[in-house]
Amino acid sequence: MTLRSLLAGVALALVATAAGAETIKVGVTPGPHAQILEAVKPIAAKQGLDIQIVEFSDYVVPNEALNSGELQANSFQHQPYLDNQVADRGYKLVSVAQTVNFPIGIYSTKYKSLDDLPAGASVGIPNDPTNGGRVLLLLRDKGYIKLRDGVGFKPSVADITENPKKLKIVEIDAAQLPRSLPDLAAAGINTNYAKEAGLDPVKDPILREDPKGPYVNVIAVRVADKDKPYVKILVDSYRSPEVKEFILTTFKGSVLPSW
Repeated sequence: MTLRSLLAGVALALVATAAGAETIKVGVTPGPHAQILEAVKPIAAKQGLDIQIVEFSDYVVPNEALNSGELQANSFQHQPYLDNQVADRGYKLVSVAQTVNFPIGIYSTKYKSLDDLPAGASVGIPNDPTNGGRVLLLLRDKGYIKLRDGVGFKPSVADITENPKKLKIVEIDAAQLPRSLPDLAAAGINTNYAKEAGLDPVKDPILREDPKGPYVNVIAVRVADKDKPYVKILVDSYRSPEVKEFILTTFKGSVLPSW
């Protein structure tokens, strides 16, 4: 074989590899989820998987888009939220890997402690059952309210049995909570939206969730796709040492890898 024919064969092989690369669309919310997927992309590309990142500004549409086939995966939600969506909407979705944890925090521009909140103060919480429930559980665990027994991970305002400070719990779309914070005494804000608004999720909360718990985020796919080759490449690329180092270096404790 001549050198020319050998080089021609290598070139053809490279073209065939590039042409055979699989492209998938992965839904995320803006901020850390999107940033992490950008770090995953080059690792997956080395294994022939081209990831196109699609950003969504809320928590509802990414599962609708995945279930309908507009996406091949999403990475934005924790397991209790996914479970709730599957139960309520009948989605045929399943988690295939744990990713990161975003301990939720309660923030205030007016008070340095929840102890300082006056009676009747307004506290904003996300208006979806699982993230709103996280804030209620945090308030319960710190003794500010009591909830009925057996509420699990999805308590609602209706489950409050004691509220000594008569806090007014206001349910607001999670993405709008940072913007609403000046009008509230305090608000429970998810880490990705807090960071997007310029808040420091480690230093700024007046109360912060324990990072250990059930709220580790997941990669979700359709049940029918869970054994497809792209899923393994996506998961392995995400849970790689390079991505772990990126998370630890970039977010400095506000986002925690699960592996």
